[in-house]
Amino acid sequence: MSSQPQARPDINPWLIAVAVMSSTFMEVLDTTVVNVSLPHIAGNLSASTDEATWTLTSYLVANAIILPMTGWLAGRFGRKRLLLLAVSGFTVASFFCGLAPTLSLLIVFRVIQGACGGGLQPLSQAILLESFPPQKRGQAMAFWALGIVVAPMLGPVLGGWLTDNYSWRWVFYINVPIGVLAILLTQAFVYDPPYLRRERTGIDYWGIGLLVVGMGSLQVMLDKGQEEDWFSSHFIVILATLAVVGLGGLLIRELKAAHPVIDLSVFKYRSYAVGTFLMTIVGFVLYGSTVLLPLLMQELLGYTATHAGVTNLPRGMASFLFMPVVGILVGRVDSRKLLALGLVGTATAMFSLSFFSLDVGFWNFWWPLMLQGAGLGLIFVPLTTVTNDPVPRERMGNATSIFNLMRNVGASVGISSVETLQFRYMQTHLNHLSQHVNAANLQTQRALGGLRETFISKGADVATATRQAHGALWGMLQRQAAILSYNDVFRFLGWMFLLMLPLLFLMEKPRGGKGPPMAH
Repeated sequence: MSSQPQARPDINPWLIAVAVMSSTFMEVLDTTVVNVSLPHIAGNLSASTDEATWTLTSYLVANAIILPMTGWLAGRFGRKRLLLLAVSGFTVASFFCGLAPTLSLLIVFRVIQGACGGGLQPLSQAILLESFPPQKRGQAMAFWALGIVVAPMLGPVLGGWLTDNYSWRWVFYINVPIGVLAILLTQAFVYDPPYLRRERTGIDYWGIGLLVVGMGSLQVMLDKGQEEDWFSSHFIVILATLAVVGLGGLLIRELKAAHPVIDLSVFKYRSYAVGTFLMTIVGFVLYGSTVLLPLLMQELLGYTATHAGVTNLPRGMASFLFMPVVGILVGRVDSRKLLALGLVGTATAMFSLSFFSLDVGFWNFWWPLMLQGAGLGLIFVPLTTVTNDPVPRERMGNATSIFNLMRNVGASVGISSVETLQFRYMQTHLNHLSQHVNAANLQTQRALGGLRETFISKGADVATATRQAHGALWGMLQRQAAILSYNDVFRFLGWMFLLMLPLLFLMEKPRGGKGPPMAH
């Protein structure tokens, strides 16, 4: 049994875009805005920093579980009703996160916040793709990509400023007025399209259960892997086993289920399959580099959290300025050519960052980050457009759910991978450098002598100054090994993008967003 949704009145699509993106920008911002507040949260709630990281993990786990189910949920409850419930739940949960008196309650409200926010990205993307005519979908996706790309970059800056000037609780309170505005705009301008029928089919309980186990275990494993030293920890081994069993079982179940919670049949469209894989790699590099650069600036260069955030702003500025231009070009230039240019530009930016030393300054970051921001604009807008181009409108919600899920999975894998690679490369460089620093080396003797004299001049006795000199020299070796390891990881990210170029030949030329005939 199904019900026909109300026909949508003639509304300017840009009003719909503002309505759906106000909530989506808020949700994406919350994936990074809390990061810089963790020490303050831990101190205020009498917890360790490691315990406070569960506020991040719990949000990401709940988000990852709900995200792929969004298309199915929209089919059962209606897209507008689901969007209103999601925004309302996210806003209320944000308010209670700010009020939380203990870490346990904060984690509970973060789970609710993540679950409600999980559907906002695919819902907003599906609504935008359907609200704009095919020839203007590039502009719509440029507007959507602005929120998806710029919000994670602004998150650390806004979070640091609110925490330093007010309190960590304002990181959550700031969502309340935005959420209320989003609810009012959604109620006024968003309607379910006539062809989107409310489904009253059976519920795939096995699929939902396997999704919760598999995706939840994978997200926790990726978030805690480096902290637990990966597979040397029984906890990580158990999570990896559950992730493999859960996700493997989910794939088998969804391919055979009569009414799957995740419809995998959209992968029969070649451009969609290739584009989703490419978006996974984009998420890997984007979020990996977003995490890596602030760490480099704060741990090696001595930047404050706010200074590091400001130094990273050129990337967001370039994306903000460039994406509207790319949105216009998408309808006039083959999207695959724009994609190729974006991949090459972003790879060039990564390679530029791989030649830095400890003497690097603010302006050395400027041009590589500007180039990366422009490159991401050339990637996100055409990739989102060409990937969803062949998908029928009634399947758009399901397609965007999987598309956004894979970007988030790529982001989680990217963050975990770059942290692990940086640590492993640092150990390798430290071993190599230490082989050339020994008592028989003349330069080592001179360095130790100079450091010892410096400490003696500051009042230390000879024995203490000698120990301090050895410690200082070891610290210098660690810093040099660290900057070399960061360079290696940036080089690795650059090669990842270049190796994606051949996949563009597998994508079909876009047909203006028309897609195949709709199967009503």
